Formats: sequence, C-alpha cells, structure tokens
Amino acid sequence: MKTYIALFRGINVGGHNILLMKDLVALLESFGSSSVKTYIQSGNAVFRNEEEDPTKLSKGISTIINKNYGFEPKVLVLNLNEFEDAIVLNPYPEAEVEPKTLHIYFLDSMPKNPNLDLLESIKRNNERFELRNKFFYLHSPDGIGRSKLAAQVEKSLDVSVTSRNWRSVAKILAMAKQCN
Repeated sequence: MKTYIALFRGINVGGHNILLMKDLVALLESFGSSSVKTYIQSGNAVFRNEEEDPTKLSKGISTIINKNYGFEPKVLVLNLNEFEDAIVLNPYPEAEVEPKTLHIYFLDSMPKNPNLDLLESIKRNNERFELRNKFFYLHSPDGIGRSKLAAQVEKSLDVSVTSRNWRSVAKILAMAKQCN
C-alpha cells in the first residue's frame, strides 16, 4: 500500500459543498483506503491505498463524493514522495518561520504557457514567487488576503491549482509520515 495526500478544493467554503470530515473518512474507507486522517475542514486527507495511479484515485474520489453528496470537488492526489518534493523545492526556506505568509500552490498539471510577467507586474515589493515543477511558491509577508498576485495565480498559470500555507503543509506531512 502507498501513502497518499488528497487536497480538496471547494469543499466547506462559505456554507457550500458541505462534507464533514468524518463523512470524508468513511467515503475514503469505502473506496478501499485505510489509515485515513483528515486535517481541518477545508479538505486535506492522508490515507493508504493499493491503487498505483494517483489520477485514478483523484477521479474516483471526486466521483464518489458527487454520487453521495451531489457535488464534484476538484481533488488533487499526490503520493508521499511528490508531497515531500514540494517541501524540498521551497525556494524561500527563511520564510518558514512565518508559516502563514508562505504558500504552495499545487498544480494539477504543468503549465504550458504561464504568464509570469503578469504576476511580476502586480506583485507587491515585498512579495516573491517562483514556479518549480508542478508547484508554485508565494511568499507574501503582508498576508495572502491582501495580495493581488495571489488572486491571479490560477488564471496566470492556466491550470487548476489548490494552495496551502506552510503551517498546513507541515501538519499534513507529519500526518502522512505517521501513516506511512
């Protein structure tokens, strides 16, 4: 069995697409997963599964949620090695001391023609960003809520993304290592 991390997008936000984490655990277990653990209500799960293809898991999980709850969230599934790569590739390790200011955007595919010039033109003076493989890193010391750049990442990369702050990334990694 392999350890996987599922990052959900668009569940339990603004009172829409409600899925309790205990129900998510049950769904993942019914899908052949074991050692399922979740982190915060916005949708992060760690689990073990025999499936070798993360894309199949992603599609299957989204489909089973749609069948049972009537909405089909985007689900990005990474194996433990991919998740660890995202952490190792962080170009701003000094920002880890303020984990709410450092974000990783997990991309569902490699951008073919990212418009990084647009992001460069709207970033604040103290913001930094970098695209590495299927990960986009944003260090926004003033907070992501005030960042014009943060609001344009998905559009500029032209791929589906879901982001997590460094605190969440660290907690999810710790859960995944316990599961492994």
